[in-house]
Amino acid sequence: MDRRRFLQSSIAASVIAALPTAQARAALQALTQVSGDVRAVTGERDEISLERAAVQELADSLRGNLLLPGNAGYDEARRVLNKSIDRHPALIVQPTGVADIQNAVNFARERRLLLAVKCGGHSFAGKSTCDGGMQIDLSLLRHARIDPMSRKAYVAGGSLLAALDHEAMAHGLVTPAGTVSHTGVGGLSTAGGFGRISRRFGLTLDNIKGVDIVTADGRLAHANAEENPELYWGVRGGGGNFGIVTSFHYTLHPMQRQVIGGDIVFPLDRAHDLIRFYADFSVQAPDDLYIDFYVNATASGQGSGAGFHVCYSGPEKDAETVLAPIRKLGEPAFSNLGPIDYVALQRSWDYADFRNIGEYLKSGFVNEYPDSMLDAAISGFEADPGRNTMLYFQQSGGAIGRVPVDATAFPHRKALAAMMVLTSWPLDTDGSPHMDYLRDYWSMIEPRTDGYYTVDSANESSKVRHGNYQGNFPRLLEVKKKYDPDNLFRLNANIAPA
Repeated sequence: MDRRRFLQSSIAASVIAALPTAQARAALQALTQVSGDVRAVTGERDEISLERAAVQELADSLRGNLLLPGNAGYDEARRVLNKSIDRHPALIVQPTGVADIQNAVNFARERRLLLAVKCGGHSFAGKSTCDGGMQIDLSLLRHARIDPMSRKAYVAGGSLLAALDHEAMAHGLVTPAGTVSHTGVGGLSTAGGFGRISRRFGLTLDNIKGVDIVTADGRLAHANAEENPELYWGVRGGGGNFGIVTSFHYTLHPMQRQVIGGDIVFPLDRAHDLIRFYADFSVQAPDDLYIDFYVNATASGQGSGAGFHVCYSGPEKDAETVLAPIRKLGEPAFSNLGPIDYVALQRSWDYADFRNIGEYLKSGFVNEYPDSMLDAAISGFEADPGRNTMLYFQQSGGAIGRVPVDATAFPHRKALAAMMVLTSWPLDTDGSPHMDYLRDYWSMIEPRTDGYYTVDSANESSKVRHGNYQGNFPRLLEVKKKYDPDNLFRLNANIAPA
C-alpha cells in the first residue's frame, strides 16, 4: 500500500472510531463513493472492468458496507490471521444480513467474479481473501441465541466460536466447537470441527441440525434432514463449496462448567518416549478424555518442550484415575493441569497478536501409530533459531469414529488423530527456508497419513482434493453440480463441477 492510501485509510479510521456506531456505519458508506470503473478478475483470473455505476448501485443496495482500496476498514477486512498472506480484493462487501449477501452473490455471479468468503480468517492458505476479486467479509453478521428448553443454538454465519461457547455454557449446555475461541463458525462447522469435547459429542458438523444458506443463484435455502437433504448432507463436510451459510442450528448437550484441563510439558529430549506413550495411551482413553501431544521448539528456546494438552470432562470422582498414567511420567518442566472453567479453557489457546508472524502448515489424518511413523516424526523434527516449529497430534476417535462414513460428507471417521506440522517466522525475514524445511520434513511422514483436514488445504491438485473426500466424492460432485454448477464458490477445498 502506498503512503497516500495509508494516510487516507488511517486518518479516516481514526475519525470513524470516535463516532457512535450508527454514525460510523454512515461514514463508511459515505466513503464508498465510486469515482470510476473498478478493475477486477474473474474466477478464471481474466481481467475485467466493473462499471462505476454498477459498483455504486451495489454499494447503495447494501445495509452493510462496500469497501474499496483506500477506504477506512479495507485493510483490516482484507487481511487474514496468517500475515504472510497479503492480498488485495477489488472490492469487499461487509453484509449485515441475508439480503446483503444475496445482493453480493448476485453481483459476483453475474460478472463471474473471483469470490472469497471470510468468517474468522483462520485459513492458513488464505482462501478467505483474494487478489482482484470480491471478498465477502462476514464480520458484521455475528449473533448467538440459545433455546435452553429445546437445547438448540442458533448462530449467525459470521460468528466466532467464543459467542457459542459463552452463551451455551451460561445454561449448562455445550456443543463441540473447536479449540480457539476466535475461529469462525463457518469454515470450522462445514469442514469438520474438532474440539475438546468431540470425543464425547462428535464433530461440530455432527451437531448441525439445519442451516440457512445463500446458494450460487442468490437464493436463500433452508437445509436439514427433511428439506433439501442432499444440500444438508453436503454442507456437513463439503466446506464452502455450496454457498454462504447465514445461520447454523446446533444441538446442545448438558455438561458441567468445570473440567480438568491444561498442559503438562517435559524437556524436548523426552519427545521420543512421550510420543510412544501417547500412541498407546490415547487409543485406550475414555470418550470424556481429550489428549493432544505436541513437540514445540521456539526460536528463543523459551517455552520449548514436548507434552500434552488435556481436557477431561467426565465425572470428577474418576478424574485422577483417568489421569494417573500421565502423572506417572515424571516431574514436568511445566504444568497447569487442573480444574478450570470450560469457557476459559476454550480461550486458553487464543493468540493475542498476529501482526508480525508468517505461518506455514501441513496436516494429515493418521489411522494407526506404526513405529516407523513415530520415529520419522521425532527424528525429522529440528529446532532453529530463526523460526518456531511444532509437531502436533490432535486426538480424534470416540464418538467421532462411531458415525457412519456416509452419514455426512466428512469421510475421515477412522482417524485416531489429525497430525500437523507447523512453522512460523518473523515477517521481516525470509520465510522460504522455513517452508522448504517443513515440506521436506512432511515428506518423511506424509506417506503414513490418510487424507487431510480440508481447512488446512492449500494448493492441492483437483485429483488430490477430490480424492480426499474418498467414497463420498461422487455424491458431493452431484450436490456441487446442482447448487454451484459454475463453481462460483471455488476458494475452498474445491469440488470442481466440470
